[in-house]
Amino acid sequence: MNSAEIRDKFLKFFESKGHTVVRSSSLVPGNDPTLLFTNSGMVQFKDVFLGSDKRNYVRAASVQRCLRAGGKHNDLENVGYTARHHTFFEMLGNWSFGDYFKRESLKWAWELLTKVYGLPADKLWATVYQTDDEAYDIWTKEIGLPPERVVRIGDNKGAPYASDNFWQMAETGPCGPCSEIFYDHGPEIWGGPPGSPEQDGDRYIEIWNNVFMQFDRQLDPATGEYTLTPLPAPCVDTGMGLERLAAILQHVHSNYEIDLFQALIKAAARETGETDLSNASLRVIADHIRATSFLIVDGVIPGNEGRGYVLRRIIRRALRHGHKLGQTKPFFYKLVKDLVEQMGAAYPELPEAAQRVEMVLKQEEERFGETLEHGMKILEAALAANTGKLDGETAFTLYDTYGFPLDLTADICRERNVELDEAGFGAAMERQKNAARAAGKFKMAAAIEYTGDKTKFVGYEALAQQAKVVALYVAGSPVQKIDAGQDAIVVLDTTPFYAESGGQSGDAGALEASGGLFAVADTQKIQADVFGHHGQLIKGSLAVGDTVQAKVDADQRARTMRNHSATHLMHKALREVLGVHVSQKGSLVDADKTRFDFSHNAPMSAEEIRRVEEIVNREVLANVATGAKLMGYDDAIAAGAMALFGEKYGDEVRVLSIGTSTELCGGTHVERTGDIGLFKIVSEGGVAAGIRRVEAVTGEGALALVQSLSSRVAEAAAALKTQPEELLPRIGQVQDQVRALEKELAALKSKLAASQGDELVTQAVDIKGIKVLAATLEGADVATLRETMDKLKDKLKSAAIVLASVKDGKVSLIAGVTADATGKVKAGELVNFVAQQVGGKGGGRPDMAQAGGTEPAGLPDALKGVSDWVGAKL
Repeated sequence: MNSAEIRDKFLKFFESKGHTVVRSSSLVPGNDPTLLFTNSGMVQFKDVFLGSDKRNYVRAASVQRCLRAGGKHNDLENVGYTARHHTFFEMLGNWSFGDYFKRESLKWAWELLTKVYGLPADKLWATVYQTDDEAYDIWTKEIGLPPERVVRIGDNKGAPYASDNFWQMAETGPCGPCSEIFYDHGPEIWGGPPGSPEQDGDRYIEIWNNVFMQFDRQLDPATGEYTLTPLPAPCVDTGMGLERLAAILQHVHSNYEIDLFQALIKAAARETGETDLSNASLRVIADHIRATSFLIVDGVIPGNEGRGYVLRRIIRRALRHGHKLGQTKPFFYKLVKDLVEQMGAAYPELPEAAQRVEMVLKQEEERFGETLEHGMKILEAALAANTGKLDGETAFTLYDTYGFPLDLTADICRERNVELDEAGFGAAMERQKNAARAAGKFKMAAAIEYTGDKTKFVGYEALAQQAKVVALYVAGSPVQKIDAGQDAIVVLDTTPFYAESGGQSGDAGALEASGGLFAVADTQKIQADVFGHHGQLIKGSLAVGDTVQAKVDADQRARTMRNHSATHLMHKALREVLGVHVSQKGSLVDADKTRFDFSHNAPMSAEEIRRVEEIVNREVLANVATGAKLMGYDDAIAAGAMALFGEKYGDEVRVLSIGTSTELCGGTHVERTGDIGLFKIVSEGGVAAGIRRVEAVTGEGALALVQSLSSRVAEAAAALKTQPEELLPRIGQVQDQVRALEKELAALKSKLAASQGDELVTQAVDIKGIKVLAATLEGADVATLRETMDKLKDKLKSAAIVLASVKDGKVSLIAGVTADATGKVKAGELVNFVAQQVGGKGGGRPDMAQAGGTEPAGLPDALKGVSDWVGAKL
């Protein structure tokens, strides 16, 4: 049974049991800053379990793509060398949200495994939490699993409920026992059953975990102990690794032997020229093409921070293994088409983005050679200190930040007779792993406690609405009444105020009551469908149950709507001008501007900016009506609507049509494109690797910008004594004059350097056959210092020289050593000796090095010490 059939049978089985099949969510958790990546199937249902979101179904099933790059059981460095370590994997899961519980979950699991997939019943084992008699009885008395193959697992981590078979979302909150299902690979493979001393062997492999969210765990402040209270609506969360199940169904022991991986391993062999298909490097490459491709599909771009850093690290690990196999030319990106062939049918977003994935991967491969070159420069500078040992921190920085292979660092150290501090490298690596584990933990976000009905939003149709106050909060705590001068959050049963979402800022305005006036400064969601009106009570009082007239600031809303509507038109224009690889990476729309981040690997040219402005303003002039309608998500995507990166969508979505743009959007918009008035880009620049940012204005803001620019042009023309239409030729004339003066200045500096060089020759001191000179050149810049250095080396023949200059309180230093003397005196060490005495540090090549400092008062004594320092080296 191949991987595609396994996915299909899983979903169809649970669909037959009344489950709604839910599509895989992105590897980037939607609206969840607490997780770096989606690491399990339950992540997209987190808000449901926490009670802040409610779906129109109570049973769900999915095949979720997951990423675990680091962590206790998913060490990146083990991927490719063990049978079951992966960065990317697929999780088969089914869920019950207060519907069925243990009996159905376990019986359906058994039915699917034994009847649908046809696994031998005598090969299956189960575990339960030590006190979970209910699950134990279901396994032994109802399903019929022999008691000797149902293992009770106790607390093994020194604390109550600290067990592999007891799941907790956090220190407090939802929790409950687990029941894991294991497959016995047979006595020919070493290992013991779960709970035994040999449980870490490979004979018994966990394939499915059923988590039963049964209790609410809270700390009793009186006793300092935790208490478990039964949840009113217990839930089920299960997960089964597709790769592990496929290995069993295809009668192989290693995940890398299944059909999907064998195809990718053969593709890696084809592109690297490796003939041994058992080579671990091929497994690494096959694993990493899945992880990197799907990360790029989900909008992650290689970078030096956060998700981009993880992506870059995985890519470079794959490339290092390609280099180990002798492939130094770009090859990794060529595997994308093979991945599409294997997984494109299950994940249609993959073939749609394949061209962009190839482009990003190829660019990273081309940069890899540059990375090695840059790493060599850093390593050379570190080795120039000649301490006989390279510290572990430097080696780790090379490895972790620049992707410089540790084995290459070790080889170079051996060539230079330098000891590598491998223990220090290991300590730095462990700190990084600990930080990654801490970052990956599931944290509960603090939120205002609200248990009432959701807010009814009427802001699409009205800017004023009579409403009732249903809750009040001061400093995060609920209150029944507020008085004048108090800052508070007001929750209404109905509101015309738009709460910040999808990049659009929240509305401002006022809540008018018979006994008070509340000024709303901002509107934010305190739960998925509950709006909080943040502000201050200006006069009177306001109490829960009061009736208010909620009035949105119409002018601010109108300006925000113009900017938001223009953002959609701009997004489409950017894709038209720059390419379909452009996708939104973030946005901020308020009354003053629209700020839009998007994927693109080069700065926009002036012509490209002009074309985007032209396309948007053409849409504005067309003055067509905008429209919005609710549709099913899949129907909306099939109809051509674009979903935006980082947004979390429900099963029913709002589809906005504005001009020729169709996107999913819940924001507020103009009625006709002409209402935008005028669109003008203010700035364009880079914010991260592969991410550009455009800021633009509309309406009155655009008019004010144009008038300001016109005024500046007139002022510039007046300053240059010309007319605005003659400004460019006049600027050209001024530039020509400046270049002529700069050329004249450079010639004078060269003459000055030559004359100073002639004078300094006589100041050189002979030490053991080497001319030593340390001097200050008044007013010299770095270029002059270099030119003077070259002349002095030519004249002194065999010499060690330090030249310095001081400008604006900063010291510039340059050291030079002639080739015959670099065996004993290194320019990098010499300049560093001087720099350390003037508040700086430096290094460089043995024959030429540069440094700086911030303490010019120490320069005379530092230069005096050069002769003694060189003498000691000789």
